[in-house]
Amino acid sequence: MSAQVRARAEYRNGALFPFDDTDKSVFFINNRARLSMDYSRSNLQMRFSAQHVGVWGQDPQIDKNGRFMLNEAWAKMYFGDNRFFAQLGRFALSYDDERILGGLDWNVAGRFHDALRLGYESGEHKVHAILALNQNDEKINGGSFYIPGGQPYKNMQTAWYQYKSNDCPFRISLLAMNLGFEGGDPETKEADNYYMQTFGTNLAYQFDRLDLNASAYYQSGKTKSDRNISAFLTNIEFKYHITDAWDINGGFDYLSGSKKKDGTYHAFDPLYGTHHKFYGAMDYFYASSFKSGYAPGLTDSRLGVAYKASSRVNMNMNYHFFTTAVKVDEFKRSLGSEVDLQVNVNIMKDVNLSAGYSFMCGTKTMDVIKGGDHSRWQDWAWLSLNINPQILKVKW
Repeated sequence: MSAQVRARAEYRNGALFPFDDTDKSVFFINNRARLSMDYSRSNLQMRFSAQHVGVWGQDPQIDKNGRFMLNEAWAKMYFGDNRFFAQLGRFALSYDDERILGGLDWNVAGRFHDALRLGYESGEHKVHAILALNQNDEKINGGSFYIPGGQPYKNMQTAWYQYKSNDCPFRISLLAMNLGFEGGDPETKEADNYYMQTFGTNLAYQFDRLDLNASAYYQSGKTKSDRNISAFLTNIEFKYHITDAWDINGGFDYLSGSKKKDGTYHAFDPLYGTHHKFYGAMDYFYASSFKSGYAPGLTDSRLGVAYKASSRVNMNMNYHFFTTAVKVDEFKRSLGSEVDLQVNVNIMKDVNLSAGYSFMCGTKTMDVIKGGDHSRWQDWAWLSLNINPQILKVKW
């Protein structure tokens, strides 16, 4: 058994969405309280994890309707010398660098799917198949219309393969995903499914002090309005270990965008990845939406430095320069620059204190696609205490 209490205080003065000159800064503390239980034997694993998430003061002192839910509840059975497995239930999907499928642990609630995962893992090779069928309730009549508010897709079929060897510095992963969405009418109870496909690869290479990572993904299919989809994402990034204490890192991401007049929809959707990890800590892009009618895509050029002051203290700073992937009306493509600072302190083996500060210097184009006023100072600060001990371990 293990437990987690994670409290995070945030000061928002333009996080997620830029503020205009009339908006007021806000301050709050969110909290995650999680209790997890794992069971394992030679051919069976199970995990149950329950959590309460929210903001301090959100619930009354005398609460008769507390929000406590199972964020994970799954069983995993092994077959054939434990090379094959079947996992069923509610669990996180975290693959490769988490650009397409990620656990989103930064979010107070995390991200979880209801699915069946079948797999083969032996030595250097891993193959997974993920199947999901979602519905909003047990249906009696019609039964095909999925009401928004639950999982964002109606069905999913995903295949993933990875080659990784301890004797080889190169790693390759391949992903193919088909997502079905419901576009029907809840009153007539008629289904009108539309589908989107995502195909791609993630590559990693480690050589001495240099780590390289690159991805390329392509999307096809249909939008809800029956437009054809043709979109892509590419990225390359590096990390160089200067010394045991100092690292430098950088990278470039390109997510294709679409103009209003385009007949084919060209805006890439990074789906259910951990976007906070890549496109700036203030979450302006993909973790939050563009203004209605805009899908301009994104380029992100970034450079960062990390310093490990001791075994207990490390810090990093990252600079991002953002532009749209396509031109928006008569405006320039530049969206502005963001600087992210973070410090992490291990107070004890299972207690971590983290703090961060970010600011964004936007442009007129940012005002158009996200709102707000670029001439106003936009910043965000946070302080988080994460307590995550193992409280019980029993073997027999």
